[in-house]
Amino acid sequence: MTLDATVTSRLLAAGLDPGDTERVIRAALDEDLRYGPDVTSAATAAPGARAAAAVAAREPGVLAGLPVALAVLDAAGIPPGTAETRAADGDRIGRGTEVLRIRAPLRELLGAERTLLNFLTHLSGIATATRAWADALAGTGCAVRDTRKTTPGLRQLEKYAVRCGGGLNHRMGLGDAALIKDNHVAAAGGIAAAIAAVRAAAARLPLEVECDTQTQVLAALDAGAELILLDNMGLADLRAAVALARRYPSARLEASGGLRLAQARAVAETGVDFVAVGALTHSSPALDLGLDVLAC
Repeated sequence: MTLDATVTSRLLAAGLDPGDTERVIRAALDEDLRYGPDVTSAATAAPGARAAAAVAAREPGVLAGLPVALAVLDAAGIPPGTAETRAADGDRIGRGTEVLRIRAPLRELLGAERTLLNFLTHLSGIATATRAWADALAGTGCAVRDTRKTTPGLRQLEKYAVRCGGGLNHRMGLGDAALIKDNHVAAAGGIAAAIAAVRAAAARLPLEVECDTQTQVLAALDAGAELILLDNMGLADLRAAVALARRYPSARLEASGGLRLAQARAVAETGVDFVAVGALTHSSPALDLGLDVLAC
């Protein structure tokens, strides 16, 4: 089975791969049916019964995942024309805001409810956390970026949620950009050697070098690195790295390592271009949204 053309179009418009999204959704639905059919819904909902239901926020936040929610309904056998979106991904929503209205066969709706909410609450939680960082950085010229610290199998969805929250994506995988870390430096025999090796192997890929000392920063800049990841540096060291980089007009700097929202603006004001926050995807709490049946 494949997703409905309208659902596929919405996923593509959001920058999501329909095939990957469908694979994740079907795996999630199959988890619920692995041990047998939905006994509770079959016992309590009359055959052929239809219902109207609303998905609404139970706390304020930023919405993400509506195209995924529609794909869940489609994969569960609920025609896409039965759902009406009442908000858009990236919207700030308040407590009680209705984001989706569904009119569908009741048994199928009850069976899909938890999977739909799992995706919507998780992705909205990431978008909400990202928006808090983006707001804290507003006006500084610094942007928040995610990392590859994502839930296995959910990377494209979680990185989509970061975009909904106003953040930027770092590399999606190991092949669309190079990031030279300490173990790569050790393997190559030094920062300059590692940079030369990566340039020789993939000259056109974006390249970033992780540094944790000013000596390493200077070595990376001298070797032609245009993006430096400043790992676990304090504010004074960040300022010193920014001062070094001013002699290299094309160089950009990214602060990383245990950053906290409370210090976001202070870090940005050192002059770095980005802050990398793995917690956006690995630690953001879900945003509370619920589905309530309105009428049967």
